[in-house]
Amino acid sequence: MRPRSFRHLLTALATIGLLTFAPVKSTLAQDMAALVANSVRIDASGQLIAEGGVEVFYQGRTLRASRIVYDRAADRLTISGPIVLVDGDTVILVADQADLAADLTEGVLISARLVLNRELQLAANQIQRVGGRYTQLDNAVASSCKICADAAPLWEIRARRVIHDQEERQIYFDHAQFRVSGLPILYFPRLRMPDPTLARTSGFMMPQLRTTSGLGTGVKLPYFLTLGPHRDLTITPYLSTKSGRTVELRYRQAFATGEIEVNGALSRDRLVPGDTRHFLTAKGAFDLPRGFGLTFDGIIVSDPAYLLDYGLPAADRLTSRIEVSRTRRNEHLSGRLIGIRSIRAGEINSTLPTIITDFTYHRRFSGGPLGGEAGLQFQTHGHYRSSTDPTDPDGAAGPLPALGRDVSRASLRLDWRRNWELPMGIMASVLGEVTADAYKIGQDDSFGGGPSRLHGGAAMELRWPWAKSGAQGVGHLIEPVVQFVWAPKGTENLPNEDSILVEFDEGNLFSINRYPGSDATERGGRINVGLSYTRVDPAGWTLSTAVGRVFRTEDLGQFTVASGLDGRRSDWLAAAQLSLPMGMGITQRLLIDDDFKLTKSETRLALAGERYGVSGSYVFLTADPFEERPDDIAELAVDGSYKVNEVWTARAGARYDIEAKRANRAGLGLQFRNECVSLDLSLSRRFTSSTSVKPTTDFGLSVDLVGFGAGTGAGPSRSCRR
Repeated sequence: MRPRSFRHLLTALATIGLLTFAPVKSTLAQDMAALVANSVRIDASGQLIAEGGVEVFYQGRTLRASRIVYDRAADRLTISGPIVLVDGDTVILVADQADLAADLTEGVLISARLVLNRELQLAANQIQRVGGRYTQLDNAVASSCKICADAAPLWEIRARRVIHDQEERQIYFDHAQFRVSGLPILYFPRLRMPDPTLARTSGFMMPQLRTTSGLGTGVKLPYFLTLGPHRDLTITPYLSTKSGRTVELRYRQAFATGEIEVNGALSRDRLVPGDTRHFLTAKGAFDLPRGFGLTFDGIIVSDPAYLLDYGLPAADRLTSRIEVSRTRRNEHLSGRLIGIRSIRAGEINSTLPTIITDFTYHRRFSGGPLGGEAGLQFQTHGHYRSSTDPTDPDGAAGPLPALGRDVSRASLRLDWRRNWELPMGIMASVLGEVTADAYKIGQDDSFGGGPSRLHGGAAMELRWPWAKSGAQGVGHLIEPVVQFVWAPKGTENLPNEDSILVEFDEGNLFSINRYPGSDATERGGRINVGLSYTRVDPAGWTLSTAVGRVFRTEDLGQFTVASGLDGRRSDWLAAAQLSLPMGMGITQRLLIDDDFKLTKSETRLALAGERYGVSGSYVFLTADPFEERPDDIAELAVDGSYKVNEVWTARAGARYDIEAKRANRAGLGLQFRNECVSLDLSLSRRFTSSTSVKPTTDFGLSVDLVGFGAGTGAGPSRSCRR
């Protein structure tokens, strides 16, 4: 039965004899209506007439009009516009005239527009409201573009009939015609689209165009399938002109304590004739009891070139892992299992550590009888090679391991640090650490059995910060630091597999051990010295610099030339950071030997403005066979974007190999985004090649129409010509 609350309200007004009420307000029970108007009167036939700034509030709906006539006998409203009917937070009806039921759920609106989520507009000469759920428009036009009198909208859908299901949040079109700037492009006998308030529903998504030199021109047409409120599946057929046939799949599911996502594809193409190519990835995260968390990710690929050929995130060593961890104040626990498969040219998986296990327990302590801060870390590690060959192809002293070496290790480390403040502002620190390792090594003629190691080090550090405030509030800070380190210099007869790549930078200049892993430890006495300077200007720019070096009592031959730490005197480390108020940032890090020869160099530049953004980097690494780098590496990379105007943005990027004198990649992009459409064009070229990967050129085009579903957000609106 139709609610009679609005009629009850008006009857009450008539009964008490209100002929003029400016303004009139009535607030009854929650399911009753409220009326506001400049005047209310009852004519001779018993009709109640409200005029002047009329507003009706009823069950979440708001009606605004210039005049309302209520016919008590028919229980209907005759409304004169301009009319605005707001139904909830997402539906707005605008009309010139209307004939509606008293509860505003049914009726006809003349010369009306339906606005959904303040994005999509549907206009028709007549709109019918049915049951408070359906809105029907005849000979309708739908668009989220700004409507200008002198030009057709950028896109629009014209249909004989449009029905909006407010409960299911779907829009149905009969005999729909899609137009671009007034020109008919596509025709659909039937078309269903989600309204802007719906985040997920089954149906086709916007197609994507992709052209590559290897696959030709192809179209992706995703279909999104909901499998309940917590699961969905996306099926994407991909057909290209060079006989490419692909089906991509994405499955997602949310649980009470976590979520998973699985992506995969099957392909047949001319690039690898006769084979079915594929890839599969899976990732997830779950909350476990007692504050633990479970994460996992995995990947399988049929061949080395598949990811690059199909524009997927590329890697030449595929890593899969599962990890359980917990981090609390002063405590960290983690256990993980890692699988590695290499698709890098020249690598043999049987001689790589393809299965790795780790367990780590780390605890921090403060205070105690010694004061300061201490740490305890227990760790186990193991890695397995499928090869059973115990020989070392490069000799026992070379960088390559035995072909089948398997290693297990258990380590216990204690560290401690305490600081004191001395006269004249000098900061003194004493620190130390000791580590016990037990190894089990199999299938290696050079190392075998169960060797163990006890190693440690102690250091005393002095810092003397000098601070000064200059003219106009400029701040200066100079801090010289000297650190005396003692560590045993005895030789080690253990394999080094996790500490081959050593970085020397300002982050570990004052470290007892600069090796990144546990297999190698820094030995011998040394003095670490450094000087830093920081200038902070109130105008908004900051300069930070640091320079440092390591002096050793003797050269134990434990570092390579490329590390910058070899010899009795290390290379000079110099670093600087400059931050400017106009959005510019420059970072520079250098390693230079006594002959001013560059060992390593890294330069990064970032520039950000209101209409532009640029980032660039230059990296130089000297050759080092021990790090599997037979030649110098010098590479320049630049990426940038420029906002041409409010709706157009251009992008460009390139990576150039200076030593090889050739580009590795280059790309261009162009994006258009306004209130009703988002268009993205991209063109990229990959120049590098190997026996499994060929140079390719990719072209991509994606278009999103704003206003259907919870897709791309709206951009700036166009301006109409006068």
